[in-house]
Amino acid sequence: MENVSQTEPPTASTQEPIPIRFSGQGGEYFRIWIVNLLLTIVTVGIYSAWAKVRRLQYFYRHTELAGSSFDFHGSPVKILAGRLIALALAVGYRFSIGLHSRVTILVVIAIALALPWLLRNSFRFRLYNSSWRGIRFHFRGSVAGSYRVFLLNGFLTLLTLYVMAPFMHQRLKEYQHDNSWFARTRFSFHAGATEFYGIYLLLLAAIVVFAVVIIGSGLGSGLAALTQMQRHGGHPDPRAVLRAIIILYGALILTAIIIGPVFHALITNLIWNNTRLGEHRIQCNISPIALVGIGMSNFVLVVLTLGLYTPWATVRMARIQLNAIQLLPASDLQEFVSAEPESIGAVGEEAATAFDFDISL
Repeated sequence: MENVSQTEPPTASTQEPIPIRFSGQGGEYFRIWIVNLLLTIVTVGIYSAWAKVRRLQYFYRHTELAGSSFDFHGSPVKILAGRLIALALAVGYRFSIGLHSRVTILVVIAIALALPWLLRNSFRFRLYNSSWRGIRFHFRGSVAGSYRVFLLNGFLTLLTLYVMAPFMHQRLKEYQHDNSWFARTRFSFHAGATEFYGIYLLLLAAIVVFAVVIIGSGLGSGLAALTQMQRHGGHPDPRAVLRAIIILYGALILTAIIIGPVFHALITNLIWNNTRLGEHRIQCNISPIALVGIGMSNFVLVVLTLGLYTPWATVRMARIQLNAIQLLPASDLQEFVSAEPESIGAVGEEAATAFDFDISL
């Protein structure tokens, strides 16, 4: 697993840092969210493409850098077409599994061969339809690079039982960021696989500690005893079983709420602190503790309000992450010149979403 990432020393910033500001409000977004939800239900999911555009436009237009906000220009019709193709792929996969025949293997191979191309298109679609000061972003990664990152590295990750997962994550971000452009200025990525392994090992250590605590608390042995009693014809106390299950699932949820945000904060900081736009550096300092606090309070409030707090939870999470990012400019930002537009479809992005693959920048 050779580390071939770029290692040039960062260029010193000659101007004051420019922070990103997110001005979204939960009450404002609630009106968009509730309309999106109701219309999506009424139209049996068809409106979800328009809902996605409205949601992205709200968050883009309330994210500001140097006095100017971002914008999203994606076409709902193209997104809907992409979702229909993604749905066809998912249905074909599910149907082939039910056949229990060689058709299943052929369908899986066909989808595996198609996904790298679709995922590459997803990057192109999202970036091309994103802009700042009217200037578009672009993605120019090659098809061959996409197959190397997603197909080859993905296969090796499965083959090594996910030992290569950090390596694949690093290569994915390298492919994604090294091939992204803003007008005629190129992004670059400088984090190595070793740094990704460090964070992943912390995640693994946290999971091991959780498992040890569960076993040491006697909960695991209690569940085993209840299972053994049932096998021998005994009748375990239903209240004891329910109590054990509640404790176990409560511990799992609490651990996910704590470990997930900490890992997300650390990996996000690593990625953006090692990303540059030309000679301009990006600094990201998301607080893991603050993110855990936001995540825990969001979870409690969403549960207590039966999901109605979701818009406020989403806005709070976006604010704490976006406000932690700032640009360290090496020169005047007016140097950017708009590049020629590209015609990019939405099929790739929606297919990736259907297969639950996180491709967010």
